[in-house]
Amino acid sequence: MTHEAAPLRTPDGRYLVVRGRLWRASNPALAPEERAALVAQLMDARRALRGSAPPETRAAARRQVDAAKRALGERGPVWWDDGAPDFNRRLVRNTPYADWHAALAAPPDGA
Repeated sequence: MTHEAAPLRTPDGRYLVVRGRLWRASNPALAPEERAALVAQLMDARRALRGSAPPETRAAARRQVDAAKRALGERGPVWWDDGAPDFNRRLVRNTPYADWHAALAAPPDGA
């Protein structure tokens, strides 16, 4: 079994960076038990989408995925309350996080 490194998070913790794109992180204010239950629901729904399930089953599973992601705070209204805009699914280079992200890839001074 291999272990992948945890995805890079923006300094404010709002997003994960995956292949240069921002993806909204789940709400850190969720209780661990609630988060675990929602993640279990999400994984169950994703498993239901595998294979050749009937269209009705696939539609229900997609609704379950969406409901779990909304409850986790990854979709729908943002979970932060400071009025900052949502940059979900945008290329990091086209957001206010661009300089931070570019600095991570830059070689250290004197190298």
